[in-house]
Amino acid sequence: MVQLEVWVKEHWHPAIRYDTAHGFAHCDILHYGGKVEKVRMPALDYKEALTYADEDLEQNWQAYRERYMKEVPHDG
Repeated sequence: MVQLEVWVKEHWHPAIRYDTAHGFAHCDILHYGGKVEKVRMPALDYKEALTYADEDLEQNWQAYRERYMKEVPHDG
C-alpha cells in the first residue's frame, strides 16, 4: 500500500491510496467528507502497480493535495 496523507486541522488525512486489497490493484481517491472513489489500475502485476503508484505520487502529490484541500471547509 502506498498512501498520500495531507495535514489538515491538526490531523493527517489520507487523500490518495494505492493498494491491492480486494484482489486487484487500484487507487482509492479519498475525499474530505468521507467519500471514496475506487479506480481500477490497468492490468499490472503487483510489482508494476507499486512502481506506478510510487511514480504517480512523486510526480503529482501537489495536485492531489490541492484537490483535497479545496474540499476542506474553511471556518469564518
